[in-house]
Amino acid sequence: MNLEQAYPDLLRSRVLVPEVLQFWGMEFDAPALDHHTLMIPHHRDEAQQLFELESRFAKRDPFPADPGRDTEAKMIEFLKAAKDMRQKPLVIAHHTSRSATGLGVYGQDTPREFRNGNNVAPEIYVGFERAPGHQAAPLNGGARGGYGDYPTRGGFDQMTARVGGLRDSLLGGGRRCWITATSDSHVHWTRGGADFWPGEYSKTHVLARQDYADIMDGLRNGRVWVGTGDLITSLDLTASSRGSDAAMGETLTVSRRHRTDVEVEIRFRPLEGKNANGDRPEVRRVDLIVGEISGPSALDTNPNTKVVAWFGPSDWRRQGKEYVIRHTLHDVEGDLYARVRGTSTDEVEPLADGLESPWSDLWFYSNPVVVQVRQPADSAPATASVDGTDVPEPDMRGSVGLGTTVPPNSRSLATIAGARSARVGAAV
Repeated sequence: MNLEQAYPDLLRSRVLVPEVLQFWGMEFDAPALDHHTLMIPHHRDEAQQLFELESRFAKRDPFPADPGRDTEAKMIEFLKAAKDMRQKPLVIAHHTSRSATGLGVYGQDTPREFRNGNNVAPEIYVGFERAPGHQAAPLNGGARGGYGDYPTRGGFDQMTARVGGLRDSLLGGGRRCWITATSDSHVHWTRGGADFWPGEYSKTHVLARQDYADIMDGLRNGRVWVGTGDLITSLDLTASSRGSDAAMGETLTVSRRHRTDVEVEIRFRPLEGKNANGDRPEVRRVDLIVGEISGPSALDTNPNTKVVAWFGPSDWRRQGKEYVIRHTLHDVEGDLYARVRGTSTDEVEPLADGLESPWSDLWFYSNPVVVQVRQPADSAPATASVDGTDVPEPDMRGSVGLGTTVPPNSRSLATIAGARSARVGAAV
C-alpha cells in the first residue's frame, strides 16, 4: 500500500506544496519493540528503499504472522541492513515508555535494547521521540500520549523528563543520542481522537538549510531542539572556552593544562503573537542541566547529572528579539555535557500528567553540547568539533521557523549562511 498508493500521493503533494520539504518514510513496526520512525533520504529510489526495508523487516508485514519477525535479533539484522545501504536512513524510537508500569519499570522497550541497537548502527539509530504524539488525549478524557500505565511528565517521556534518567545515562556513557517530538496524528481531538495536527502542538526544530540532505544531517548529528505549544520559536545553546565554541550536537575540546572555565550561553526567542490555541505563552523558567561523561554504563540512571542553575525572567536580558542567558562552569576537570530545558509552569521538576489541558503545561528541551577535556600530555588550544573533526571557531548558530523572515542583523546561521530551521512535526 505504501509503494502503490501512499508514494504517488506524496509525489503529488510535493508538486502542490513545493515550499514544504516532504520526506518519505513511515511509522515502522520494529521487531521486538514499539513503533519507530523510519525516515528515508530524498533520492530517486526512495520508494524502493522503504519497500525493501518494510517487506524484509516490519514485524506485521507477513501474513500469516511470523513470530521470527518479532525478535531482537531481527531488529539488529534490520539495523545492520540499513547501515550497509548507500543512502542511509534514520531510525528513531517512538513512545518508548508507553508500556512502562512505573518509574524505571520498563515494558516493551528496554534500555538494553536501545544500547544494543545504537552499538550496531550509531549513525542510523540516532535517538528517541521524547515528546510522544497523542498529546491532545486529555481534551477527550484520555491519558496524555496514550501513556495509560505510567504517565508522561510535562508531556515528555520519563526517559527524558527525569533528570539523571535514561537519557542522561546514555549521554553520560558517551553516546550521541538525540531527542525529537512528533504529533503521531491519526484522528484530531475535535473529531473524537487524541491528536493535534502535525506541528499544531509539538515541533522538532532542526538547524539546517532548506535542503533535504542538510535536514537529514541535522537530525543525524543532533542540531535539534524540541518544544510544545510554541512556547519559544528559536533556541541556541553554545559552550565556549579560550576563543573556541561549540553548539548543540557539537563538541568543544579544552585542555587541562590551564584553569578551564567554560562559558555557556543560552539564547531563545519567545513567540510573537498567539499559538494554535490562541494563547500568548510565556517562559517562566529555564534550567541548565549538566552531566558527567564517565564511560559506558548498563544503568538507566546517571547520578552525576543535575540542574546546575535555574533562571527566571530577572536573570535573562533582551538582545533584539531574543533573550540571552550566560553562565560559567568553573574549573572543568572532566568530560561533560550541557543541555537546556524551559517551561511555562512553576514546577521545579515536571509533574506526572493528568487530565489538565496540554496547553497549560508547555516545555522545551535542547539536545546537548559536549565538553571534552584533553589531558596535559597531549593538550592543545581549545577547539570545536563537528562530527569528530576539529574545526576553527564556528559561526554563531541560530534557528528560525520555516517560512519566517530573518531580521537582517540576526546573529544566527540563517543570516550568515542562508540557513533556516526546518520543522518536523510528525512521523510520516
